Amino acid sequence: MSDSDGKKTLGLRGSGSRPGNVKQSFSHGRTKNVVVETKRKRVVVPKPGAGKGGAGGVAAGDASRRPAGISDAEMDRRLKALQAAKAREADEAAQREAEEKARAEERERRRAEQEAKEREQREAEEKARQKAEEEERKRQEEAEAAKKRAAADKAAAAAPKADAGAAPAARPAPGGGAPKPAVGPRKAEREREERGRGAKGRNDGGRRSGKLTLSQATGGEGGRQRSVASMKRKQERARQKAMGQVEREKIIRDVQLPEAIVVSELANRMAERVADVVKSLMNMGMMVTQNQTIDADTAELIIEEFGHKVVRVSDADVEDVIKEIKDKEEDLQSRPPVITIMGHVDHGKTSLLDAIRDAKVVAGEAGGITQHIGAYQVKTDSGAVLSFLDTPGHAAFTSMRSRGAQVTDIVVLVVAADDSVMPQTVEAINHAKAAGVPMIVAINKIDKPAADPNKVRAELLQHEVIVEAMSGEVQDVEVSAHTGQGLDELLEAIALQAEILELKANPNRAAQGAVIEAQLDVGRGPVATVLVQTGTLRQGDIFVVGEQYGKVRALINDKGERVQEAGPSVPVEVLGLNGTPEAGDVLNVTETEAQAREIAEYREHAAKEKRAAAGAATTLEQLMQKAKDDESVSELPILVKADVQGSAEAIVQAMEKIGNDEVRVRVLHSGVGAITETDIGLAEASGAPVMGFNVRANASARNTANQKGVEIRYYSVIYDLVDDVKAAASGLLSAEIKENFIGYAEIKDVFKVSNVGKVAGCLVTEGVARRSAGVRLLRDNVVIHEGTLKTLKRFKDEVSEVQSGQECGMAFENYDDIRPKDVIEIFEREEVTRTLD
Repeated sequence: MSDSDGKKTLGLRGSGSRPGNVKQSFSHGRTKNVVVETKRKRVVVPKPGAGKGGAGGVAAGDASRRPAGISDAEMDRRLKALQAAKAREADEAAQREAEEKARAEERERRRAEQEAKEREQREAEEKARQKAEEEERKRQEEAEAAKKRAAADKAAAAAPKADAGAAPAARPAPGGGAPKPAVGPRKAEREREERGRGAKGRNDGGRRSGKLTLSQATGGEGGRQRSVASMKRKQERARQKAMGQVEREKIIRDVQLPEAIVVSELANRMAERVADVVKSLMNMGMMVTQNQTIDADTAELIIEEFGHKVVRVSDADVEDVIKEIKDKEEDLQSRPPVITIMGHVDHGKTSLLDAIRDAKVVAGEAGGITQHIGAYQVKTDSGAVLSFLDTPGHAAFTSMRSRGAQVTDIVVLVVAADDSVMPQTVEAINHAKAAGVPMIVAINKIDKPAADPNKVRAELLQHEVIVEAMSGEVQDVEVSAHTGQGLDELLEAIALQAEILELKANPNRAAQGAVIEAQLDVGRGPVATVLVQTGTLRQGDIFVVGEQYGKVRALINDKGERVQEAGPSVPVEVLGLNGTPEAGDVLNVTETEAQAREIAEYREHAAKEKRAAAGAATTLEQLMQKAKDDESVSELPILVKADVQGSAEAIVQAMEKIGNDEVRVRVLHSGVGAITETDIGLAEASGAPVMGFNVRANASARNTANQKGVEIRYYSVIYDLVDDVKAAASGLLSAEIKENFIGYAEIKDVFKVSNVGKVAGCLVTEGVARRSAGVRLLRDNVVIHEGTLKTLKRFKDEVSEVQSGQECGMAFENYDDIRPKDVIEIFEREEVTRTLD
């Protein structure tokens, strides 16, 4: 029975089928052959004329060539889509061909330009080389000719006769001999031309003219090799130049380079991109960011690499903007004199100035003593303007008197006729001599009954001050601030001295002045009293003063009036500072705020470094020794807040003088302005009281002080503050133990008593013996024991004391080595409270 027996053969409908056999395998080794048919895929290919008008008819009429299930309209749409796709492909191919052709033309044009440029460069190099060779050849020929001439001259000098005989023979024969010297040079020239043509022929190969060789990319043999990025940048520059984008010429700048500079600031000064500078530093092996600081040597390498010039400057050069201008003689104008009133405390300095001004200034000073430098202007009856500075006379205000003498033209030394020369008078004389300013002696209080002007003049002689009354050069005037006697004579003496000095200044320039006093005002901020020395200070000027800077917000004169400007020798209050300056600082006007800020920051940095260097200069051994020395020293810490800078400075100096080897005063902090909560926090941490001089604590500071138990003391007179601190420091002194000898006793015999030990039978020879007193046992006038008495008996009774001439029994505490004829010294200890001088 056959496999197909009674069965229908498997097949596929449609034409194009091919029969075949497939062998199937089953389990247990059974197999079966199956007849199958495979059908080939029909591919519809339209005829070339299908796109014409009869295409639709062919597709519609010939149903055997159309895919099954497709209508005539669908067939038309498919044919149209196929034609549109072919048209798009043709358009894209044409566009690509045009773009490729344009790119090829552009490349050819660039190559031609590059070749022309290289050819011109080679020709220029060849011409330069030929010119150099020609010049070298001429120099050699000239040298040879010079040698020949020298040899001929030498030969002619040596043998003139022989030379004359041989001269006809040495001449070149006409015709054949003349051209011979020129043969050599022409041959060398031909060889050079051939070498040049050979080199040109090798270099002009058009095939390699536009290609980048390995030697060109690496920059030749040895040396620093150029990177691929560098070559790309070079090619890009060449391309831009070829296309007409000519690169701008690089600007070479003078870059000011300090000792250290931030990377971003360096890039800014070179006008280069920060990224380029950072990249250049990374190429040098320094991984830095734009905010890091580099040293001057590294920065110099970077500046030179970018093609700029280095101008080395130091940090101190920022102050070069403050130039010392030498004024011309024709620019100088007369200015008022600056007169400083100096002398001992309570000698009537302020009262004298008060009488001159006809104003009550003394009433405004606590305790009737001046504690600030007052600056005033006075106009005399004759129309002359005088600028007066009133300095304190107290010993604590030494530095303020010194500043007054430094900025002044004339010193008026006030001496009380009833008190004569005192310590601060001598100090004022020394300040005036150190400053080199003329002096006028005003003998004040002449109206008092005890006044003795001649005594004052005589005592001034001891300090080398010889007044006119004693045939000297120093003017002296007897005055009375109370009655006004001698005031006119004093003003005349001042005017005469000012006329002799011929004081002049240039008002038409940037102002310069000295800070007489500085304070922190609650409503107005930092305020500085400035005496303008030269130039004119105007509202709106930008200035730097010490470690502070600012812009003049307002100018206030000595009468409390606002003014627009202040000329030479005019004292004014300046508002607009960013901080409180130090008294004695110099004020300079600058052009820009940036300059003023830079100078102030440099000065502040320099001051910090100086303080740090002073602290770092101590070695470890010195620190250990200081700590060891300070173990036995008691410290009284205090905080000082004052109304003005000069007073704070004076208080600190006075505090430093209080103390001895056992106790001292330590000022933790001193400042200007009201007592704040920060001051209270510092005082609490250190256990110190707060001393306020003409200032008060604000509300929050008072509350904090009450909560934390911090003591705040207010003062308006410096006497009281110094005395209180001295008394407090005296309390830290250990009490002095003083011994008072009250009696002597001699041992007559020694007895042994049970439960007591040895008892000495004594006779009180001097004074009195008390049981509570201390005793010493003397043997041959040598102290062998010091202690206390265990018992003191008179007969059998215990007594508290025994008078002189009476006998008694004594026993020592924990000591039994007593012998007859020993002497007992009896004394009492007394604690004596010590005070600081």
